[in-house]
Amino acid sequence: MPEPQVAIITGAASGIGRALAAHYATRNVRSVIGTFPDDPHDPEQTLRLVQDAGGSAVVHEVDVRSTSSVDAFAQRAVDEFGRLDIAVANAGILRNSRLQDLTDERWAAMLDVDLTGVLRTLRAGAARMADGGAMVAVSSIAGGVYGWEGHAHYAAAKAGVLGLIRSVAAELGPVGIRANVVIPGLIETPQSLDSVNSLGPEGLERAGLDIPWGRVGQPEEVASVIAFLTSDDARYVTGQSLIVDGGLTIKMRA
Repeated sequence: MPEPQVAIITGAASGIGRALAAHYATRNVRSVIGTFPDDPHDPEQTLRLVQDAGGSAVVHEVDVRSTSSVDAFAQRAVDEFGRLDIAVANAGILRNSRLQDLTDERWAAMLDVDLTGVLRTLRAGAARMADGGAMVAVSSIAGGVYGWEGHAHYAAAKAGVLGLIRSVAAELGPVGIRANVVIPGLIETPQSLDSVNSLGPEGLERAGLDIPWGRVGQPEEVASVIAFLTSDDARYVTGQSLIVDGGLTIKMRA
């Protein structure tokens, strides 16, 4: 039986990251569960889901705004499990700010997490992948496909992720590391359920009526796609962006 692979996942205390760690447990992939110290969600719940599925994981606090913190996070995989095969840059923030209120500080704070934080995660992961590997960054239809009023800084960061991944894939392909992007549509996560900075529960429910699949997505439906892209089943897929949206972006509104 092959030795289990090892993944690092930022933003794994809830939402897509939590679902991915649980999914990896069913595939015999060990995980380092990345959690931000000020995140109100409990990473131990993610750990319990992994353990209930028969998997193995550890929780590690990481701040993607800090290179040293991200490097220590990636090194934890090697120290704990002896290797690193998969890096998933999932951590992100969402803040509502109209253009006239979008200060340089707000702009920089968003990009530091949602774009530069992705770079730090990929860079730290690639440096520790001894025998090749796979990386996925999580973008968004806001920026990855659409614009979103009140969220220019968020959309710019998420659009930037696509260019980053394409370039990383071109650079790292010769050493056997693949890099791809997942672009989630409307997914029911703590972030999208935030009525101040996102759609909130009622907004999500209304938006789901416009989606061909008839509803918004669940974190597990994005996690399974990330798991595919980081598996050997996708061994000839790199530099690509895959939209997971129930058909939202292919339907003209009436």
